[in-house]
Amino acid sequence: MARTQRKVKKFEKRFANNVTHKTGNFFKSFGAFLVRVFRVFDSRLTIMVVPHSHGKVINFQTNVFALVLGFLISIGVISSFIYFNRSSIASKSEISNLMNQNRETLASLDQLRDENANLFKAARRFQTSLSQSLSLLGIQQVDSKSETALNNGDLSSLFNSKEITTGTAREIADIKELASYLESAVDPIEQIGKMLKTQQSLFTEIPSICPIKNPNLHVSMAFGPNLHPLTNQWYIHKGIDFSTYRSGDPVMATASGQVVNVGYDSNYGNFVIIKHNHGIYTRYAHLSSARVKKGELVEQSKIIGYVGNTGISTGPHLHYEVHIGSDVVDPAKYVNVKFTK
Repeated sequence: MARTQRKVKKFEKRFANNVTHKTGNFFKSFGAFLVRVFRVFDSRLTIMVVPHSHGKVINFQTNVFALVLGFLISIGVISSFIYFNRSSIASKSEISNLMNQNRETLASLDQLRDENANLFKAARRFQTSLSQSLSLLGIQQVDSKSETALNNGDLSSLFNSKEITTGTAREIADIKELASYLESAVDPIEQIGKMLKTQQSLFTEIPSICPIKNPNLHVSMAFGPNLHPLTNQWYIHKGIDFSTYRSGDPVMATASGQVVNVGYDSNYGNFVIIKHNHGIYTRYAHLSSARVKKGELVEQSKIIGYVGNTGISTGPHLHYEVHIGSDVVDPAKYVNVKFTK
């Protein structure tokens, strides 16, 4: 046991001596390295500037440390200059992009203001039309809370930068007024819709649509006094002549009813007569052919025949009449027709 302890103590002593020796050698080597480095950096250098002319030679002395330090400082200054120059270029580019975006935003804002002005003009027209319609139907009119805002909805007022309330531009305030007015107009319009829905059957029982649907449709002869195209004499035209410049276009029933006559007449050519409710009759003449039979029930918009040139006619057209009892009336009172020749 004692021998083992002595061996351990000897090992510890040798280990401590080795560590101490190696540590001392390391610090001596490191110190010698520092001395060599210091001597290298402390080495004296003479820098001479010799001009090509016969001027005076300029020389100055320094050491390696000062030269290396000056070189590092120069590299740092140049690197900083390049970095900040690039940053400045990037900042200028970003500022230019922001300015372009700002100009586009201002252009969009101007366009928005113009559209806002157009919206107010349309709102004024809507307000006038709605008021007239409500008056005709006996419905309580909408309170014109935004009359002032709408009447001032021109460009001069839109470009006025004066704010009405804190943080709210005039345009925003006007739009809020318009939105409030439109919300208040919803209820009367719904009442009109309900009224039209309840009267839907009435509209199908009276001749309220045009008998021909065609983009080339025009009125070749209106109701009333006209010159006869063949005799050139004045006479009373008892209907409206519709023309599409061609034969074969479908002719529709202008109201629901029952076909009471289908035939041919030397004057009217092929014709169809339909009886409707409320003592109303309609006649469709100069057809190329009829598509219905006597006694047949027809719905509004049903095709009853085709435009032709039969009877006394100067070209393909439809002669359309509306009778109430024994009276012949102007069909234009029941059909929304633009009178052009």
